[in-house]
Amino acid sequence: MEKHQDLVPLGKTDIMITTVGVGAWAWGDRMVWGYGGSSYSDADIREAFDVSLANGTNWFDTAEIYGMGRSERFLGEFLPTTTKEVLVATKFFPFPWWVRKEALLRRLKKSLARLQLNQVDLYQIHMPFVQWSKPAYVSVLADAVHTGLARAVGVSNFNTEKTKLANQTLQAAGVPLASNQVEYSLFDRRIEKNGLLDYCLKNDITVIAYSPLAKGMVTGKYGPDNPPPGPRKRMYPPEKLSSAQPLLTLLKEIGTTHEKTPAQVALNWTICKGTVPIPGAKNARQAADNLGAMGWRLTPEEVTALDEASKVLA
Repeated sequence: MEKHQDLVPLGKTDIMITTVGVGAWAWGDRMVWGYGGSSYSDADIREAFDVSLANGTNWFDTAEIYGMGRSERFLGEFLPTTTKEVLVATKFFPFPWWVRKEALLRRLKKSLARLQLNQVDLYQIHMPFVQWSKPAYVSVLADAVHTGLARAVGVSNFNTEKTKLANQTLQAAGVPLASNQVEYSLFDRRIEKNGLLDYCLKNDITVIAYSPLAKGMVTGKYGPDNPPPGPRKRMYPPEKLSSAQPLLTLLKEIGTTHEKTPAQVALNWTICKGTVPIPGAKNARQAADNLGAMGWRLTPEEVTALDEASKVLA
């Protein structure tokens, strides 16, 4: 199995990130992930942080809306306790009542306070809601860099047209658009079909793939007779999980060849596609499993086989 370098540049910046980051959506989120219940605790989240660093990642992605600030606060508590360099990405959520451009820098400062940092490595607009994809508003991201509050800036959930406009807007302000964070997995390949992935790859805009494990569906843990709990049950109805069975079988077969888990194979597929996945990790076991996607690559034939098997889903 061929070894691979697992540091890549973040867009056109000099920031080097590992090919797998850690998504911290579940850190404090009650609605989707059930934080505060019996499934995982604060101690589990702490272990996920430590094990992620021990297994080679160097960056975490969070947002002010994750757990209504809890996720950022967790990172703020953990960061001072490690001697390793840790890169942090967070996001501004454009609620419709934030109509003034000044809201972005104001919210960034609040995020920095929760993170206990003076500067974040990547700051992103979470959604292109209302006016927040327009040039006058996107340009405020450049102010975040010019004032030293962020090293790099990106967007999230922007379609191809809005990404092009954001890229042009920031270029005019002398700051590169470093990234676009979008949903991408074997269950959701929309960015391949609508041209967004191609545009970003051609323009050195890092595609950060969120939900790269399709919220746990690629692991084989769930099926038509064993649906996921909570909101995920509506996202992945029995008929879709039934259609996924050939893909899940193939993930297991390829995993056996490489001595990897289905989740590690699915993550490696997103890396082979030129994206940087940020799987979530609620505990040490998930963190260790996720990072096993680094250090090797699927063969081109295996990538093609997974493409074919996932067509019915994505």
